[in-house]
Amino acid sequence: MLSSRPYIARALYEWLLDNDNTPYVVVDAMQEDVVVPRQFVQNGQIVLNIAPSAVRDLDISNEMITFNASFSGEPMQVWVPIMALVAVYSKENGAGMVFGHEPVIPAPAEDELDEEAPKLESVPKASDEPKQAPVPSSSEHGDDTPPPSGGGRPPKGRPALRVVK
Repeated sequence: MLSSRPYIARALYEWLLDNDNTPYVVVDAMQEDVVVPRQFVQNGQIVLNIAPSAVRDLDISNEMITFNASFSGEPMQVWVPIMALVAVYSKENGAGMVFGHEPVIPAPAEDELDEEAPKLESVPKASDEPKQAPVPSSSEHGDDTPPPSGGGRPPKGRPALRVVK
């Protein structure tokens, strides 16, 4: 199963922009394949402004966040693997989300794909079911004996609710 992180990151980004907020991301700069300006990394993390006014060519794909930005006047291509994304939040009010560690759900092995998968089968419609004999009412017995119990279903009709106090 694919990671939900890029989908949530894209949604948060759009939500923050729609609310006139400045989207920031927190990145774990110590992970493999992270390309960020190392001079701004503190405690193994870096906070980056990814607002449209701060970056160019932003792409939040399922594998990587990439964009071009300028740091201290120097242009740079930034690469953030999606698993290095720690948080997406608003500069103005802190609204957003911190991501935890996602469990890795392995893809099925090829030999498992050959096994027969469960299948859906149709069930008969109510009109296709065999008709059962109606349950006789007490008046058919000629006395006040209750109708026979078990086996018989109540007659079909419109369902009704009853308030019990």
